[in-house]
Amino acid sequence: MNKPYAESCDQNRGPILTVIKPLLEDCSSVLEIGSGTGQHAVYFAEQMPHLLWHPSDCARYLAGINLWIDDAGLENVQRPVELDVSRSIWPRIQVDAVFSANTVHIMRWPDVEALFAGVGKVLNESGGLLLYGPFNYDGCYTSASNENFDRWLKNRDPDSGIRDFEELDRLARQAGMRLDSDFEMPANNRLLYWRKD
Repeated sequence: MNKPYAESCDQNRGPILTVIKPLLEDCSSVLEIGSGTGQHAVYFAEQMPHLLWHPSDCARYLAGINLWIDDAGLENVQRPVELDVSRSIWPRIQVDAVFSANTVHIMRWPDVEALFAGVGKVLNESGGLLLYGPFNYDGCYTSASNENFDRWLKNRDPDSGIRDFEELDRLARQAGMRLDSDFEMPANNRLLYWRKD
């Protein structure tokens, strides 16, 4: 089996690191939801060696993530755990932060709700959720390219699509978190950062 590869991970990892590194400075552990290929896990763990990085994803992605971990040879990346946010038992860990990139627009809405509820349970006191991707504001697209992307997503799966920030913020508040920061990112993406209240 060859290592899975996503070009977008190489393109966005630098800008994401610039934003999350200072936010994770005082943290010791991070759960990544939707680790995908595993590229982000090994890159961020390498760049932030003070963190213990916990990758997770659905079962079909775990072998590929392990290939990246094996090649990286890092001591601060755990083996990935199976986590399907609405169907799996969440890992019995408490972490200082949860990171997830490009996930909520490909999930069904009940899965998005399950994600926020689960995050609220695994975060330590004052822990934070860092969520990267495209988002709508006041029901409006932030760019024509995001509108086209949303149309493509819905054609592929009517239950997916770019989510409204206000709805995500409501779920975060229900899970005991408050918005700390909203960062503008390249390619019409954002990085949202909520802190546990």
